[in-house]
Amino acid sequence: MQTLLALLTGVLFAAGVYLILRRNMLRMIFGLVLLSNAVNLLVFSMGRVERLAPPLVAPGEVAPLVAVANPLPQALVLTAVVIGFGLISFALVLVYRSFVTLGTVETDALGPEDLGSEAAAPEPPPWVQAQIAEPTTALPEPVAR
Repeated sequence: MQTLLALLTGVLFAAGVYLILRRNMLRMIFGLVLLSNAVNLLVFSMGRVERLAPPLVAPGEVAPLVAVANPLPQALVLTAVVIGFGLISFALVLVYRSFVTLGTVETDALGPEDLGSEAAAPEPPPWVQAQIAEPTTALPEPVAR
């Protein structure tokens, strides 16, 4: 089991690094997801993957009498999953906004010469232009007191 987890972690690391080195921002985010999952697997496997008793201490005892599972790697992985989900969500929103604003997700098109001038910026897709021209939601009326 440890060997299989080590191989899977290595494959995830390799695929994540490969995708992060691409020029497409979506592929970079997928690479970040794979890297975070590889790190989670590494931390989880460092805590020994075995079938042990849950780390519960019976009333009146100071320590468990049998070998118990280590809860620290599980807590670290759970925290990393929650933080990683927030990070990935934020990165996806940034990529979406850059696509809506600039019309591309390629990092080569985001050079410094393109960011400063309106003429050099690519045209947003037609569905984005229609959404900008006709907003779908109106602001609510203020309540009189």
